[in-house]
Amino acid sequence: MRGLLLAWLVEVHIKFKLLPETLFITVNLIDRFTERVVVKRNEYQLVGVTAMLIASKYEEIHPPVVADFEYITDNCYTRQQILQQEFLMLQTLGFDI
Repeated sequence: MRGLLLAWLVEVHIKFKLLPETLFITVNLIDRFTERVVVKRNEYQLVGVTAMLIASKYEEIHPPVVADFEYITDNCYTRQQILQQEFLMLQTLGFDI
């Protein structure tokens, strides 16, 4: 699942024209989070877009907004789900980005 997720995130990264560092931080956040939490198969994409959202906020001058990530996932996840996942991910990682 990790390989499929990362291949898709590279495409998202290109589409949003993000910095390379944003992608590196995204992968780091995903790996660290999935070491600590068992992620259901149908939630991997949610973890990926959430990690990219966090990395974008950290690295980009003009990061994509939550609505952009809702759109890129074909509205599979709501704004509320993404924000809840963001809180869970940050809390799990001790807010260490």
